[in-house]
Amino acid sequence: MLTQMRPDETPILGANLIAPGRCEFRVWAPNVESVELHIVGAGSRESGVGGRRQSDVADLAISDRPISDARPPTPDSRVKLTKNARGYHEATIDAGAGTRYFFNVNGDDRPDPASRLQPEGVHGPSEVVSREFEWHDAGWKGVALEDYVVYELHVGTFTREGTFDAVIEHLDALKDLGITAVELLPIAQFPGTRNWGYDGVYIGAAQNSYGGPAGLKRLADACHARGLALLLDVVYNHLGPEGNYLGQYAPYFTDRYKTPWGLAINFDGPHSDDVRWFFIHNALQWIDEFHIDGLRVDAVHAIVDHTAEPFLQDLTSAVRQRAEALGRRVYTIAESNLNDPRVITPKDDFGLGFDSQWCDDFHHSLHTLLTAERDGYYADYGRTSDLARTLTGGYLYTGQHSPYFKRRYGAPPKTRDGKQFVVFAQNHDQVGNRMLGDRLSSLGSIAKLRLAAAAVVLSPFIPMLFMGEEYGETAPFQYFTSHGDEDLIEAVRKGRAEEFDDFEWEGEPPDPHDEETFQRSKLTRIELDDLRSLYRDLLRLRREIPALRSLDLDAVETRADDEQRTLLLQRGDTLLAFNFSDREQEIALSGSWTVVIDCGARLALDHISLQPEAFALLRR
Repeated sequence: MLTQMRPDETPILGANLIAPGRCEFRVWAPNVESVELHIVGAGSRESGVGGRRQSDVADLAISDRPISDARPPTPDSRVKLTKNARGYHEATIDAGAGTRYFFNVNGDDRPDPASRLQPEGVHGPSEVVSREFEWHDAGWKGVALEDYVVYELHVGTFTREGTFDAVIEHLDALKDLGITAVELLPIAQFPGTRNWGYDGVYIGAAQNSYGGPAGLKRLADACHARGLALLLDVVYNHLGPEGNYLGQYAPYFTDRYKTPWGLAINFDGPHSDDVRWFFIHNALQWIDEFHIDGLRVDAVHAIVDHTAEPFLQDLTSAVRQRAEALGRRVYTIAESNLNDPRVITPKDDFGLGFDSQWCDDFHHSLHTLLTAERDGYYADYGRTSDLARTLTGGYLYTGQHSPYFKRRYGAPPKTRDGKQFVVFAQNHDQVGNRMLGDRLSSLGSIAKLRLAAAAVVLSPFIPMLFMGEEYGETAPFQYFTSHGDEDLIEAVRKGRAEEFDDFEWEGEPPDPHDEETFQRSKLTRIELDDLRSLYRDLLRLRREIPALRSLDLDAVETRADDEQRTLLLQRGDTLLAFNFSDREQEIALSGSWTVVIDCGARLALDHISLQPEAFALLRR
C-alpha cells in the first residue's frame, strides 16, 4: 500500500520551502528525458506568511524559524532538474515564497502539476507558497460524524464577492441555524473566474479568484473557531480540459476506459502507483496544510480500477491513518450512484472504507413525492413506500429490477448505522443539472418546502442542506463556465443541451459561458415565510431529543400508505407523520402522543388528521 512505502517512495511534490529562502522543486515525469525549472519572477506574497510552522504533507523536517523571502532568483533563470530512477525530476535552489515558475517539458513551459497557487490562471506560472499561517485552532479535534449537519455551498455564488473571506461573514448565522459542517464545492484551480469547480486542473491550488491558499486557511480557521467542520469536494475521477497539461508530464491518463467528462485517470495501469500517490498526496495536503476535516470524493462510480487493492481503498486508508496520527476526526464521504455496499464497507471486509456516502435514493424518493416528476431517472420512484424503505435501510434499490436502468440494480448495505448515509432534498447536482437550475422553491408550495425540511432534518441519517435552502432561496443554480477556447465553449454548450434528452423540460438551457448565467445563480437572500425558523427548530429538536440523535436504523419503523400518500416514521419515542397528498388525510395511531411541532395537524385519541402537504412530530 502506498501509505506503507518508505519516505523516499512517497516524495513531496511541487515546490516546498525547506529553509528560509531555500526551496525544493520536484515533478514526476518518467518518460521525459530532461525537465528544466524556469523562474519567471518573484511575484506576489500571497502565501499566508507568519505564525508557527505546520507539518508538511509527508512530515518533511524543516527549520523551526519562520520562512522568509531571501534574495529571489533572477527572473528568467533556468535550472536543469536531476532525474532519479523513479522518474522524479528535482532540484533545490535559493528561492522564497512568491517566486513564480514553470517546468519546461520538451521545450514547452508548463505549470507545476502539484502547484499550490496559480496567480495568473491555469496557463500561467505556478507560485511558491509558504506553509506559514497563524492558526488559532490548536485544540481542534473535529466534529463526530453522527453530529454532522452539512451545508453545501459554492464559494463563487454564495456571496456577491464570491471569496473565501466573504463566506466567513455568514458562519455565525449557519452556526445559529444548527449547521455543524460546511462543505465547499470544488475549489481546485479552474479556467477563468466562474465554474462549478468540476473543471479544475490543479488539484492542490486553491482557486486564485476565491482568495487562494491563504483565503482558504482563513476560512478553515474561522470555521473551527465556531465549532464548525470544513469539508472539501475533491475530484479524482477526471480533470478539466483547459489547462490540463498532466499528460505531457507522465501517464496520468488511460484510453482503456471512458468517463462522461474526458480522459480516465490511470489508477490500475503501468506507472499507476505514482499516479495514485499524486492524488493521495493531494488529500493529505488538504488535511495537513489546510486543516480540512473531511473530503467528499466526487463520482467514485466513474473511477475504473481493477486492482486487488483499489485506489479508493488506498485513499480512505491513508486519510484514516493521517487522522489518527494527528488526533483529529477526518472523514471521507463518497458520491456514488451504484447502490454498492462496498463503498461504505470497511477495508477489512473487502470494502472501499468510506465513512459515509451520498444517498440518491432518498433524494429521488422525496423529490418525486413533492413534484410528481417521473421522467428520466425519476421513473424508478414516486410512492411513499419508496421513501419508507429508504428510511429503514439507506438504499431503495438493493437488487430489484430498475425500470430506468432496465436491469437489476444495487445490493443491500451491510450497515445499520445511519451516519453512513448523507441525505438531502436539494444539492448542486439535483438543482444545477436541471435545465433551468430551478430549486424546489420554484417547483412547489411553501408547504412542500416544510415537508422537505422535516423529511431531511428528522431522518435517521446525516442531513445536508444546499445553500439558501434554509430560507427558500428562489435564485436558480445554473451551470456556468468561463473557458477561454471558443471550440471548447461551443462543445460545452452542445453537450449541456444533450444532457436533458431523458427529461421533458421545456425551453432552452442557459448559455454556460454567458456571465449572466453565473450572476443569476448568486444568492438573493430573500427569505420565504419564516422557513429559516422552522429549520432552526427542527435542528434543535434533532440535537435535544435522544431518539432523534440516535442513528440506529434498527430502531426505525415505518408505515406507508401509497394510496393516501401518507407516511409514519417512528424512532423510539418519537413519531413523524407526513401527508404528501393534496387532500386532508387521517392516520390511525395507537398509544398516547403529544404534538411537538406541526404544520397543520389535529390530534385525537386514536388518529391524527393532517392538512394537505403537512407533517407533525409527535412524542409519547
